[in-house]
Amino acid sequence: MQFHVLNGDSLAATFKETNLSGEVIVCREGLVNGPVASQNLAQFWEERAAYLAVTFGAKREEYFLKVAKELEKLIQVPANAEVCLWFEDDLFCQANLWFILSLLATRQQAPQVYRVFPIIKEGEDHWQGFGRSSAKRLEQAYQQKVPFAQEDVKLGNDLWRAYQQQEARTLLELSTSTSACFHRLQEVCQAQVDRVSRDGHSGRPERVVREILASGITHFPEVFKEFFKREGVYGFGDVQVKHLYNGLRQAGEFGN
Repeated sequence: MQFHVLNGDSLAATFKETNLSGEVIVCREGLVNGPVASQNLAQFWEERAAYLAVTFGAKREEYFLKVAKELEKLIQVPANAEVCLWFEDDLFCQANLWFILSLLATRQQAPQVYRVFPIIKEGEDHWQGFGRSSAKRLEQAYQQKVPFAQEDVKLGNDLWRAYQQQEARTLLELSTSTSACFHRLQEVCQAQVDRVSRDGHSGRPERVVREILASGITHFPEVFKEFFKREGVYGFGDVQVKHLYNGLRQAGEFGN
């Protein structure tokens, strides 16, 4: 039996056009924002639901149905199954991937896990990930899937624990690990460390949005486009960038 864990509904829509078989599990979380340091999974879901309700107006019931319940399927995956993790290399996807590996790491009899990387053609932006993928290219990506060894799953779990606790030094140390299941890990972990505000200085994403605004680009669609061009490593969608944008506007740093 085979399971495909897809990062987001957009990828899931393209996946439906392929000839690949197996059960689909859609990861609809965005663990680059909000609380992640919960002591147990039940508390984790509650704190995530509360944060998303307050910050983005998400409904608690919908979160548990479409997000928590969906991801908890991983806990019940048969030990003889194959689990393919379709995630990109940016921080947004990696935080979700690390969390999923932490769920799989708790299994006494874990299924065989594979990483499916997006195929990036020469001249394409690496951080576009699966965004440019056709159904045919997804099928090609699947054929090139990379198996996780036990130490690779452990690395993902360790990365999640360091990310949870905001242990910058540990995260950077782990990022130097060699694993075929993780690409550009040092760049991504450094981006995470840089996004945290320290000593009164803004984190890197906020600083970059401020620089874009100072350059005269203030209309949000153009701000978002420029941010992705400069900082694709974060993998931020419009929701994350708009949150930064609105915060600066509310602080009076630029006009309406």
